[in-house]
Amino acid sequence: MSAQPSGDSPPDTVRGYPLLVVIDPVARSTDGESVRIAKDVLCAGAGAKICLPEGPEEFARALARRGHRRPVVIGDDRALLRVVALLHKERELAAVAVSMVPVGAPATVALSRQLGVPTDTVAAARAVLDGDERPMDLLTDDSDGIVLGGLRIPCGSGATGHAHGAYVPGAAHPVDAVDETGGAPDGAPPRPWWAPAARTARSALALLVSPAGRLTGRRGRAAVQRLRIEADGVLLADLDRPVRGVSVVPAGWAGDDAAASGTVAGGAAAPGGAVADGGMAGPPSGGGRGDPDDGGGRADGDAAGLAEVVVHWPGAERPVRARARAVTVSGADFHYRADSVVGGPVRTRTWTVQPGAWRLTLPRDG
Repeated sequence: MSAQPSGDSPPDTVRGYPLLVVIDPVARSTDGESVRIAKDVLCAGAGAKICLPEGPEEFARALARRGHRRPVVIGDDRALLRVVALLHKERELAAVAVSMVPVGAPATVALSRQLGVPTDTVAAARAVLDGDERPMDLLTDDSDGIVLGGLRIPCGSGATGHAHGAYVPGAAHPVDAVDETGGAPDGAPPRPWWAPAARTARSALALLVSPAGRLTGRRGRAAVQRLRIEADGVLLADLDRPVRGVSVVPAGWAGDDAAASGTVAGGAAAPGGAVADGGMAGPPSGGGRGDPDDGGGRADGDAAGLAEVVVHWPGAERPVRARARAVTVSGADFHYRADSVVGGPVRTRTWTVQPGAWRLTLPRDG
């Protein structure tokens, strides 16, 4: 890893602290020009130490040695998730504001965009210098894992290891980052240039030899699972009734995810006495989430500190929605996708909302 001062950067700092600019190696290899622009803007506006880690271990070491410097990550959603996870592991997440300059293909920075970070390199760097810190909710699980954007069951692609894309609430399928960039999971060697084509060929062959694949294609197979789902102790689904899928997101994502779920008004009763939330969810709640260009991303008081749970049934039956502070899912060994990581297999897992657990620097209002 190499670390270097910003050269002739000005002595003034951002809100009293110099910057620690950590440049993800994937960003350096995929879009060096955007990395250079971001670095120039940041160094022109504040004192900055530039770190160029070559892997996850060096990335973690640079962050641990930041001192009083404010961490700024230049990279994609995986880099942002890595920083937040490391700070959470150190139990310093609440005390350190995170800043982000997204660099990567649109699919690889979808989560950052939905959180409210500008995707334009110059605008994002200026937000680091001039923006405001916004508190953000996240989910923690009983294995000390974290979820920034959302999780869903089934995981959607693959059963073990890292998923290829991030689950962005409101999207019909996980956003596939590998197909756009050719990148590899954290700690893995770069994928050869022919890997995407080989993967496509294997997928096509699997569809040809699979009876279900010949009839409906991979996305046409609606797998179901038998899961027990509880929201703050209220039973939403039990093992005697299979479910097609479950999504859990901080309430800041509720507007996008509920719209995608197709839920309509009516307050339908759910199994076990839970009541489906009537009507479409309103604008995303949470500290400044949403596309900065469309004015979304303000919290409503009723949703603060809650998670939106959506249970999808097989067929055309209307999904059940609820809001809760803690969600427990139990059943036979199941996998889940938390942001861009696939976890499991587990037989039970509880996710709990942590209100305002982390802070993200976003552009100022107006």
